Amino acid sequence: MSQWEPRNGRNAPRQSSSRFLSVVVGGVMLVIFLAVVSRSCSSSGSDWNGSAVSREQSDTANSAPRQQQTPSATVPWDYRLVEETVGDLVGGDMKLLPDEDLLPNDDNYATGDKIWALQYMGAVMKTEEGNRADVTLTSWKAIKSYKTKEAAQGDLDKLKLSLKAEIDLVGVYKTQYQGQTREFAVLTLPSGQTIKQPVDDARYEKLKPLKKVEVMLEEVHDYGDYDMAYAKFRGWAA
Repeated sequence: MSQWEPRNGRNAPRQSSSRFLSVVVGGVMLVIFLAVVSRSCSSSGSDWNGSAVSREQSDTANSAPRQQQTPSATVPWDYRLVEETVGDLVGGDMKLLPDEDLLPNDDNYATGDKIWALQYMGAVMKTEEGNRADVTLTSWKAIKSYKTKEAAQGDLDKLKLSLKAEIDLVGVYKTQYQGQTREFAVLTLPSGQTIKQPVDDARYEKLKPLKKVEVMLEEVHDYGDYDMAYAKFRGWAA
């Protein structure tokens, strides 16, 4: 056993030096490994940011611009009285001929009876630039039946009113086309929409200095909601 002790004693410095060298090499390798990992993470982060921007730009480029929706509203436009004939009876309803509208048979009419129907027309209005209205009219539709024309006329007179009112005059202007001069007046209705009306030379000169003007309006009320009404220009008051 004593023979081994001097031998181990002679190799101890060499083993310590070898162990120290291994630690140094291992440390250097660890530093290199950490540097590579750090660079890889940095590169990966850069690539992610780039792809996010690219994707966002691609989404923006591929998304088509949305068209602005023009606001619209349905207003009462007109009423009329029509004489109809009762056709088929369907449950508690009756079909009116020749328009084939279906109404409740509240007055117990029989097939072949002559009655009067109140018909309604609405207007889908879209406000365009300059408060001008794009108007689309609905089809006529029967909304109530009457035994006599007098009773029907009583309701019609309440739904369509003729009145005189003072409204804003935006101004007057002239246009020329193929040697002909045309003159117009631009008015603002109570609804806030603007309309233009042709005028002759005399009215053009009369309206030129004015800011307000008296006109005749037809005020059409909604049958189901009387407070809802729309006023239409029906002529000059004077």
